[in-house]
Amino acid sequence: MLLFLRIWRRINVRKYGKSNIGYRENKVNFRDNEEETDLLLFKLCTISEATNNFSSINKLGEGGFGTVYKGTLMEGQEIAVKRLSESSGQGMKEFKTEVTLLAKLQHRNLVKLLGCCIHEDEKMLIYEYMPNRSLDSFIFDQTRRKLLDWPTRIHIIDGIARGLVYLHQDSRLRIIHRDLKISNILLDSNMNPKISDFGMARIFGVDQIEGNTKRVVGTYGYMSPEYAVDGLFSVKTDVFSFGVMVLEIVSGKKNRGFCHPDHELNLVGHAYMLWTKGTPLEIVDECLTDSCTPSEVIRCINIALLCAQQRPEDRPNMSSVVVMLSSEIPLPQPKQPGFFLERNPPEATISCEVSMTLLEPR
Repeated sequence: MLLFLRIWRRINVRKYGKSNIGYRENKVNFRDNEEETDLLLFKLCTISEATNNFSSINKLGEGGFGTVYKGTLMEGQEIAVKRLSESSGQGMKEFKTEVTLLAKLQHRNLVKLLGCCIHEDEKMLIYEYMPNRSLDSFIFDQTRRKLLDWPTRIHIIDGIARGLVYLHQDSRLRIIHRDLKISNILLDSNMNPKISDFGMARIFGVDQIEGNTKRVVGTYGYMSPEYAVDGLFSVKTDVFSFGVMVLEIVSGKKNRGFCHPDHELNLVGHAYMLWTKGTPLEIVDECLTDSCTPSEVIRCINIALLCAQQRPEDRPNMSSVVVMLSSEIPLPQPKQPGFFLERNPPEATISCEVSMTLLEPR
């Protein structure tokens, strides 16, 4: 909280000449222990005009944070505006986290934060606009999923993996995302994936390996066992979520709520069962029949199951995953995945907050 207050105390109003873009009138300047970071501060009137006064026609979607709108600035630049909901109990914390993190993170597979808007009770984050929206609008849509052939899907998988390597290892900060899921992967005009929504992310110290929390936040179906049950999180928490996402991308089906006439396993459990039977290709999306290379698909399923193993120490790190995806080195056999239990399919897929054993919707 103190860090965030220091951010806004350092707001510097800077006058720009006519040659500069008119909406860039202010910058937020903040200092942490090592460096300063500038972030553009947009006027409310600029964002209101860009979104046609937050018209429902411009609405892209909504979540626990609030509503996201498409906007177009005066000079023609398209933006996505994430508007904090007044009814969101967690919105301010998410807002602070995204501002402090995304202002410092730059990678081709992370969504780019352009700036923010703060006016009385209004708080908004301004991002680059992703014309193809989120990955779930393709993968889980019976018509649009056909637009994603195998080369496109493996390109998306590889891009997500490289973005995670940057977060876990190569960035100035060591970031654990904690809410990786298909709907948080955005796609640009060239179908390049961009990891988004860092409201639940945590920063790790250079020598820190694991963290613990009594407030477990994330989304059912993507949370690793040690995190969901004991509140323990690490880079291997994100690795587990990545494994789930890969299986969803390969199969075109959701992990949570997956149904099969012969058992009540989730998608990960079903994939592991097929793997042990020697028939992993049965899980592949039928739309990929003409475009996929079976050996490549089997390799991806193998990698996904390695990432989704029960014990975090058995899971590979993301730099190893990138090497696995881009080479033909032999892969180990996966061990039993997390949550390999039959269960009754849940009624709905929701994002949640867990306090000890209490589950509450975000």
